[in-house]
Amino acid sequence: MEFTFFSFFLIYDIVVYGFKYFEKEILMTLEKQLESSLKKQIKNATDRELYDAIVSIVKEKQDQVKKITGEKKLYYISAEFLIGKQLGKNLINLGLYDELAKLLSKNGKSIRTVESFEKEPSLGNGGLGRLAACFLDSIATLNLQGDGVGLNYHLGLFRQEFKDRKQHEIPDEWLNGSTVLRDTNVSFPVELAGKTYYSHMYDLDIIGYKTNKNTLHLFDLDTVDESIVHDGTKFDKKNIDKNLTLFLYPDDSDKDGQLLRIYQQYFMVSNAAQLIIKEEKEKGHNLNDLDKYVSIQINDTHPSMVIPELIRLLINEGITFRRAADIVANTCAYTNHTILAEALEKWPLDYLQEVVPQLVPIIGGLDYAANIAFKGDKELTIIDDNHRVHMARMDMHFSSSINGVAALHTEILKHQELKPFYNIYHSKFNNKTNGITFRRWIMHCNPELANYIDTLIGDAWRKDAGKLEDLLKYINDTAVLQKLDDIKYTNKVRLADMIKKEEGIEINPSSIFDIQVKRLHEYKRQQMNALWAIYKYLQIKAGQKPARPITVIFGAKAAPAYIMAKNIIHLIICLQDLIKNDPEVSPYLKVVMLQNYNVTKAETVIPACDISEQISLASKEASGTGNMKFMLNGAITLGTNDGANVEIGELVGKDNIYTFGCSSDEVIKLYETSGYHAADYYNNSRLIHACVDFITSPELVKLGNKQMLSDLRDNLINKDWFMTLLDLEEYCRVKDRVLADYEDRLAWKKKSLVNIAKSGFFSSDRTILDYNRDIWHLK
Repeated sequence: MEFTFFSFFLIYDIVVYGFKYFEKEILMTLEKQLESSLKKQIKNATDRELYDAIVSIVKEKQDQVKKITGEKKLYYISAEFLIGKQLGKNLINLGLYDELAKLLSKNGKSIRTVESFEKEPSLGNGGLGRLAACFLDSIATLNLQGDGVGLNYHLGLFRQEFKDRKQHEIPDEWLNGSTVLRDTNVSFPVELAGKTYYSHMYDLDIIGYKTNKNTLHLFDLDTVDESIVHDGTKFDKKNIDKNLTLFLYPDDSDKDGQLLRIYQQYFMVSNAAQLIIKEEKEKGHNLNDLDKYVSIQINDTHPSMVIPELIRLLINEGITFRRAADIVANTCAYTNHTILAEALEKWPLDYLQEVVPQLVPIIGGLDYAANIAFKGDKELTIIDDNHRVHMARMDMHFSSSINGVAALHTEILKHQELKPFYNIYHSKFNNKTNGITFRRWIMHCNPELANYIDTLIGDAWRKDAGKLEDLLKYINDTAVLQKLDDIKYTNKVRLADMIKKEEGIEINPSSIFDIQVKRLHEYKRQQMNALWAIYKYLQIKAGQKPARPITVIFGAKAAPAYIMAKNIIHLIICLQDLIKNDPEVSPYLKVVMLQNYNVTKAETVIPACDISEQISLASKEASGTGNMKFMLNGAITLGTNDGANVEIGELVGKDNIYTFGCSSDEVIKLYETSGYHAADYYNNSRLIHACVDFITSPELVKLGNKQMLSDLRDNLINKDWFMTLLDLEEYCRVKDRVLADYEDRLAWKKKSLVNIAKSGFFSSDRTILDYNRDIWHLK
């Protein structure tokens, strides 16, 4: 019988009674532990004492959860796993969160306060890493055998601080006092530049929602030394013994940085490959049949070297090169997350020769095979004429599946960016639209909404997100609509409190919360939103007051070497302070740049959002997952027809989303014909001219760095590679319409309900079922 989403959860309904008993048991255990070890009742314990007690109990219960087993196992290899804090997620997946929250509340305690003591693991950056975390949660929830494999970054990406209205990077020392990792004492030898290093594997339990558990394996090096970091995040890039797993995405603007990335990537995949072979041997499986028992998902191009490394290891086991290549091709699958050239890695062959000489003959053999098969077609070679190794090309030749992450993205891959490969491997290409775990992105971050939904349609939606569509029967129920709006307001108050505490800015919870939170990149066009803030500022100064105050909230980190992204952050912070201190404007408009935006802050930001800004240049955002989280929590999307915005629009209908801007086909044609000239838009539009010029106005220059602001202005006029000015006027018009429509409160509440009701498609449980049905075939 075919395995389905519904049949899985029917099976697990049988054990509901057992989990109810489990909930009572853990609550009793917590009370007993506090009474015996602290000699006090819950109400008399400190929040820190409660945190330590709960962590201890949850760990004990995690150890009792069974490991998932099966005939075939997935290894999901990724440079990032943005897993967020684990305590609340694990309590939810163990079926304990709500009851524990009630118990603490009864004793005058807050579960949110208790959770605040946990440090957030700094193992990812943006959507790629957060997606990987959601996927691991869903794989375990669906009781599929699948482990994650990555690196244990000591200092993460970085911790963002604002000084002089600029981004500064400092180490994110999350491991100090962390309670999430388990030392396995497992080690593998990894040869790097002729020297043998011995890895150290740390594990983190990934518990499914009321099911069993898998594992996230994180590899490290014992000799890594955090003390070599100085002046923010600077360190000796050549000292591999001490720096290998210090930072996620070390600055690769120079050769040493690029070599370090190669060191990191090979260290990750060599450990993954050795772990796979070790576990297969322990199971007694014949390595000639590896593809029958193992599936490897290559999450973007960072883990690509697992292909030649696994081939090399199989050859060492006595398997011929040709047979090993076939086995690996049938075992591996590749997910493409972007069409941006910077993310489709191409490493100079001599760099690989320097760091991983043992792989160069294997890669050469793979390139030779591709050349023979396709008669030297230069678009299909793995090693190009400039002696660069194209990782994505290697992935596509030697894997069984190539998937995009949203319908539009996959079509662009097939017919534009990867067309030569689609022509020869059309059966390999498939779409797997991204998803998010509803456990974290509504049940944990917005429990009042989740519990209210239970009262309306029951709790079956927690297992089958498609059941959220049952909310549509309340589309004309004004009492329900008002309750949803009240919940939104409560979340806005909570966000306002956080901003006041952490940023020192008072915002009006009754204002419209217009939010753009994501990695800072020009293609995501935070600069366009900042120009809109200037447009609105100038309108207010001219006497055109909005009907309701507007709060524009940004959250983003810029890569340390990405100068233009840092300039955009500088502009936003200058606007924030200019407006905050202008008594004529601040009652009507506020701009807030959140410092060190992360998963923890996202859990407060997302439930409070009214307008979800998804304004990337069409064709550039592969999918997005923030758009899904906002939608689930009742925000309305304002976006381009890009990534998963397209699928959101199809689900909710044109009346429940706001779109603008040129289409992906139009944008692609402009790139192909060099048909976009930013200066023409600047010179021919009063609105654009005024907004762009304001960047270097006396008001902003007085607050900011003149050179940084001038460089940003000049870039917008003379380069603007991601076409900000192309869509700016329409963006301003449509956004004004959004603000006007917000004043029809009944209609807006209905839009919000429709978005919640139609969000079920974007559950990562659905995405994982799609992967398993078409690619992994786990049993």
